[in-house]
Amino acid sequence: MIQERNDIRNIAIIAHVDHGKTTLVDELLKQSGVFRANQEVQERVMDSNDIERERGITILSKNTAVTYHDTKINIIDTPGHADFGGEVERVLKMVNGAVLVVDAFEGTMPQTKFVLKKALALKLPVIVCVNKIDRPEARPAEVVDEVLELFMDLDASAEQLDCPFVFASAKNGYASLDYEQPGKDMVPLFEAILDYIPAPKGDPEAGTQVLISTIDYNEYVGRIGVGKVDNGIIKVNQDAVIVNAHEPEKSRKVKVSALYEYDGLNKVNIKEAGIGSIVAISGISDIHIGDTFCSPENPVPIPFQKISEPTIAMHFMVNDSPLAGQEGKYVTSRHLRDRLFKELNTDVSLRVEETDTTECFKVSGRGELHLSVLIENMRREGYEFAVSKAEVLYKTDSRGKKMEPMELAYIDVPDEFTGNVIEKLGQRKGELQNMSPISGGYTRLEFSIPARGLIGYRGEFMTDTKGNGIINTIFDEYGPYKGDIQYRKQGSLIAFESGESITYGLYNAQERGILFIGAGEKVYAGMIIGQSGKPEDIELNVCKKKQLTNTRSSGADEALRLSPPKILSLEQALEFIDSDELLEITPETLRIRKKILDPTLRKRSQFNKNQN
Repeated sequence: MIQERNDIRNIAIIAHVDHGKTTLVDELLKQSGVFRANQEVQERVMDSNDIERERGITILSKNTAVTYHDTKINIIDTPGHADFGGEVERVLKMVNGAVLVVDAFEGTMPQTKFVLKKALALKLPVIVCVNKIDRPEARPAEVVDEVLELFMDLDASAEQLDCPFVFASAKNGYASLDYEQPGKDMVPLFEAILDYIPAPKGDPEAGTQVLISTIDYNEYVGRIGVGKVDNGIIKVNQDAVIVNAHEPEKSRKVKVSALYEYDGLNKVNIKEAGIGSIVAISGISDIHIGDTFCSPENPVPIPFQKISEPTIAMHFMVNDSPLAGQEGKYVTSRHLRDRLFKELNTDVSLRVEETDTTECFKVSGRGELHLSVLIENMRREGYEFAVSKAEVLYKTDSRGKKMEPMELAYIDVPDEFTGNVIEKLGQRKGELQNMSPISGGYTRLEFSIPARGLIGYRGEFMTDTKGNGIINTIFDEYGPYKGDIQYRKQGSLIAFESGESITYGLYNAQERGILFIGAGEKVYAGMIIGQSGKPEDIELNVCKKKQLTNTRSSGADEALRLSPPKILSLEQALEFIDSDELLEITPETLRIRKKILDPTLRKRSQFNKNQN
């Protein structure tokens, strides 16, 4: 018999990147008494990973729980970036409603549309929280209209349109039902959750059914499946069967060795859990997202949407440069293989494939940010390896035509730079779909552009808009191939011989372009030391010393002045490299190099390529 469980609410916090989801969860935790009154709490406590804290973004969805008036509210904080959209799609299956956070100044953005579309498709009720109303340029009344328009664009039902609006300043710790009256605390949001989000329903007498929606990983216990109990009761040491809606032949007997629930930021050991509870199950080695954990008497899988496919790929390979193995702790192909396959334990949007050679692996993901976060994590763990330029993954349609991933790019840019941005994206096969003025002398441009047209564009975009532009992209669909794109108009400056860079050699080299290295750095033949001012590559000897003679000229003792080198970040280096180049990554250094280091072999390869 279907029953409601009134002492639980399961919600997901969804929003565009940087609209304040994680800060809002901080406040809900604080005001529900999770922390002691005098406890020192860091900001954005849910962003536990170092890279999340540094970049101010959420990469992995996180579970937590708070108690308000004897009701346990399970909260899932989700990522905002399109590259981690796979996380959002899954966790929405675990909840009975969502809190959509929208910035009171920026309004609805591309990712707002993406996450809201997913929530509405699952028929979830949505509470709209207009955040950052304390910003001086906030425009809450207009943002409410924008959100309602978005609901209508996405064909929301009458019930979904009749959603409550809460106005908040998560940073200052208050929420209110009227944007002109600042509140004192988060009570209006807590009350809206209890009143508007339905309690979970299920049949406690039926056989156990738990759909695994996320995977956690722990070095000591291995994979941990997280999901909501839809029917029945789950107990420790219970015998069960794992089945999957997308794999009808899958049926495996397992046993629950440990069971946990979330309480604040901790996992708490429990003996059993009933309908509506969000639980973590450990002790099952080969558990995957989309699996349904059932009692053996009635193994019926719960339907589950397939995870979006990757659209971009890179080759990760063993570093074979002359300076290989000097700075990294893990350098062999076995180390690299183990680490990449371990990442698959928690990241479901990632694909890792072996290639013809044991030294190289093809890694596919949802976007450049997705792969660069993996690279940065590996680098910090002591891995040394090389990666190739990101390439998009093509498909062929039923008629054999080549199809490529298309993205929607939403760009907010100061009016004086619009012409430049339109021209640059036009060269990259972008088509302008819409152009509208927004407040503060900015224009919003909407483009449909091939995913490969955006590879390497962000750095150029920031330069073109003097750092004032905002670009957001989201995967749209596979469309017909748009033709070739020229990525880079400038060639590379290449070191001619191995050694250490000398001021004299660099001084002569800097006239040829922009240098990436300073004096006293190790270089090798075939390493890229800068960007050429011309379209072709130029080879230079930066290890060259000044010839010493016993005759003195009038300017002999003048000091040589070097311009400061342009030090590339990981993202900039990944954007810069061309298809015949690699990025060498070690825990201490990033070096760009040609795939073929020997100049004679390189020229021969280029000649053969041109002949073909």
